[in-house]
Amino acid sequence: MAERALLIAAGGGIGDTLLATVVAQALKTRFASVDALVLPEHREIVERTPAIANVHLFDASALPVGMRLRPQSYAASITTWATGATALAPLVAGIPVRVGQARRLYSPLFTQRVVVRSERGDHTTHWTEILLDYARALDCDLAAPLPHFVPTASDERAAQALVAAHGIAEPYIVLHPTRGLSAERARWPLAGFVTLARALRERGPVLVTGSEADAHIASGIAQAAGPGVVSVAGDTSIGSFGALAAAAHAVVAMDSGPMHIAAAVGAPTVGIFALQSDEPDRWAPRGPHVVVVRATYPCRPGERKETCPDFACVANLDVGTVLRALDLVLRRGGIP
Repeated sequence: MAERALLIAAGGGIGDTLLATVVAQALKTRFASVDALVLPEHREIVERTPAIANVHLFDASALPVGMRLRPQSYAASITTWATGATALAPLVAGIPVRVGQARRLYSPLFTQRVVVRSERGDHTTHWTEILLDYARALDCDLAAPLPHFVPTASDERAAQALVAAHGIAEPYIVLHPTRGLSAERARWPLAGFVTLARALRERGPVLVTGSEADAHIASGIAQAAGPGVVSVAGDTSIGSFGALAAAAHAVVAMDSGPMHIAAAVGAPTVGIFALQSDEPDRWAPRGPHVVVVRATYPCRPGERKETCPDFACVANLDVGTVLRALDLVLRRGGIP
């Protein structure tokens, strides 16, 4: 029987799970097929990853999840988002070769342990390369670690229906103004994005995206920016957002999971890293047409996204630099 492998990426946000799929691509160079074990809310991501054959959900504790996996007889597993539970599950599943993070209390549950480069002071290597260290422990590698996200026909129909519902008949730009930490929403400034949305509207209709919880932010931007800027926050699934991005003239997004999805579907993508503490070298979008906007605002020392009181860098977004980055990514792609 051909050997099969399991990727365990059950933690973090949308971007973490999407970037982890490069490990599945690497495993495919050695194993006949690769399955994934992810959080229920991230199922749509791996279902749209060509390298992954089947999807299992980490929807219970480690013991029942591991027991469900036992009949699959995987030859090896890689856990990219390690916790005690995600380290225990492959052991319970009877997987003989288990790769995971070193230097943790649960690390003895893995048969092969990898030290994450950031723990050695590496803050510039892209996260996909760091994740591939797990695959390299099994002699699997990739020359070009690019995540792939392929929207389904249903995703495309949903995106087309959404665009039609808003009467948009010309090429549009997607603006994704939020990032993953829910605690930021109460103090997330709109002024910089209102200015940006108005400037983007000069190039075509603008769809402001976000989760349902971000709807008040997206609506506030759209209302203040005026005609031609529409909020669709809360109206897309992960899959239909991918389809919306794939059909867009371009996507301009804060450092976020949707930014990574836009890049992975091949959309011309501008990723905005506004805080001085952001690490664009590590978290830049990976795709065929991407440009990064790095921080320019002089943040106060020690301010990070988890603790910043006012996100002044966002309120004072350097719109000119964002627009130049958009022109650059379109020019590189030969897009008028």
